[in-house]
Amino acid sequence: MKPFPFFLGLCLLFGCAVGPDYHRPETAVPNQYRDAATNSPGTNLSWSTLLTDTNLQQLLARGLTNNYDLRIASARVLQARASLGIARSEYFPNIAAGGNLTTARVSQRGPSAPPNGINPEVEYGGVALGMATYEVDLWGRIRRSNEAARARLLASEESRTVVTQTVLAEIAATYFSLIELDAEREIARQSYLNRTNSLRLVTVRETGGVASLQDVRQSEVLVHAAKSTQIDIERRRTQTENDLRLLLGLDPGEIPRGRLLADQTNPGEIPTGLPSELLLNRPDIRLAEQQLIAANADVGQARAAYFPQITLTGSFGYQSLSLSDLFTSPARVWQFGPSVSLPLFTGGKIRAQNRLAKARFEEALATYQKTVESAFRDVSNALVGYQKAREFEVDQLALTLARRDAARLADVRYIGGVTSYLELLYNEQESLSAELVLAQARRNILQSVVQLYRALGGGPL
Repeated sequence: MKPFPFFLGLCLLFGCAVGPDYHRPETAVPNQYRDAATNSPGTNLSWSTLLTDTNLQQLLARGLTNNYDLRIASARVLQARASLGIARSEYFPNIAAGGNLTTARVSQRGPSAPPNGINPEVEYGGVALGMATYEVDLWGRIRRSNEAARARLLASEESRTVVTQTVLAEIAATYFSLIELDAEREIARQSYLNRTNSLRLVTVRETGGVASLQDVRQSEVLVHAAKSTQIDIERRRTQTENDLRLLLGLDPGEIPRGRLLADQTNPGEIPTGLPSELLLNRPDIRLAEQQLIAANADVGQARAAYFPQITLTGSFGYQSLSLSDLFTSPARVWQFGPSVSLPLFTGGKIRAQNRLAKARFEEALATYQKTVESAFRDVSNALVGYQKAREFEVDQLALTLARRDAARLADVRYIGGVTSYLELLYNEQESLSAELVLAQARRNILQSVVQLYRALGGGPL
């Protein structure tokens, strides 16, 4: 038996990957989400099932196609996939082929001058059909490198998922803000018309001596205030449209509308699932874990640098002074053999690289643990936000109805001369404020649905 193949077989058989193998860190998982009504089974609802506005669904689909952040995230996935291909190439030998044709002339007066009659010019050629180098992965450096590259690819894919969920949530939340501003604009427009009519009535009454000039001036103040409110709402509405179009990858412009704010469907109770499911449902947790896996593999790569590196090199080809004899048997040349390199003194470089890898692992571990804790906090905050937003909307609706009736009665009492115009102004102003707050409360319910579903990990479009 030849000694070298036997040695190579032993290397491949007993080679091992140094460094720690990855194990998912122990994480304290609560038995139930805080403020959750029940531990309902989880469901993989889609965004389109949760958000039933057809126009909004079309905007979400456009956002997935055109959003710049998503395109950036997709490009990073391609980069990570290429990096994995580079890492995998180390499993295989590097083989190259080449050739050369050399013309040389020696001095006829120098110490190496050829004898008389011998041409001082020499031509020779060579062809190398196979020049190979191959590192024997005895200590698992290449395996750890591939493990890290694969984890970073998966992390980039999870990062794209995080961006996807973020984009969907931002599009939905911005759309709800936009239709809420539409509702505010309609409320302000109606208020402006009512106050303009009221100003005409007060002016007529003042001319007839029934009302005072003070009443006219107070009515004018309300008209101008309503107009200012309209202008401010138009500003915010236009800016919100531009923000939404940027999320869609479009130039500033108008956004088509679907249902009115009051016609949007309230999904009711959203199944939260078990807290333990959150570790698998949240893409940011999966992203943090893949980054932790990559950091763990980097520790193994750094540790492998302490051990000898065994490289197999070989070549086969032809070399001849005469091109006609180049590919003949006597012109064959070849060599093959292993080389071993062992670091003896590096000025502390390898030790520092190990410390760096371990410190990065500790950072990745803390990031993973913080991400898990943040996820439970997000769900709890989103749950209480959704529940309280619904409760607030119920109370605000009752308050708004009362304010409407109070304003109507104040108007009747003023026309009948029973009360002052100041009371009428107060009740109209309070009624307008209540209407605006009610619109905002309905928007907050819809946005809290989006926040809760995103906190639970979201789902496909």
